[in-house]
Order: sequence, then C-alpha cells, then structure tokens
Amino acid sequence: MSVQMTIRIDDELAAFVDHAVKDGEGSRAEVINRAIKREVRRRAARADAQIYASSTDPDLEPDAYAAWAAGNVDTVWSELD
Repeated sequence: MSVQMTIRIDDELAAFVDHAVKDGEGSRAEVINRAIKREVRRRAARADAQIYASSTDPDLEPDAYAAWAAGNVDTVWSELD
C-alpha cells in the first residue's frame, strides 16, 4: 500500500533528486523512498549502537571485532542502500 503525499523540499535537494532520476536511479518517488528508508535504517542502527554502548561484554575481543569490521566494511555499507 502507498500513500500519496505533497511535500516541499529545498532547491538543492530537488536538484539532487532530479539528477538521480536523470542518471536512471528511478522515479522521483523511488529516489525519495530510498532516502527515507535509509534514514529509518540509520536511526535503527543508532538505537542499536546506544544499546551496545550501554552494556559491556567481558568476553568481547575488540581486536578481533575490529579486524572483522575492517574486512567487511564494503558488505556492511552496501546493505544500508
């Protein structure tokens, strides 16, 4: 299901959306929907990070995690799109 909305955006944001459309990234609605979904995921990730930051795990091996994160950064970031 979808809901039709009328919104106003700054000129530079409209130019960005129109440039994405021109580059074949979908319709205006598709570009804007992707941006909103990305923001929803970002907020969820921020909430998760706050949960992780508020607790400690004595079994956590920071060096091992850092190595894993460095080796998987492209995969992790691509999942945000």
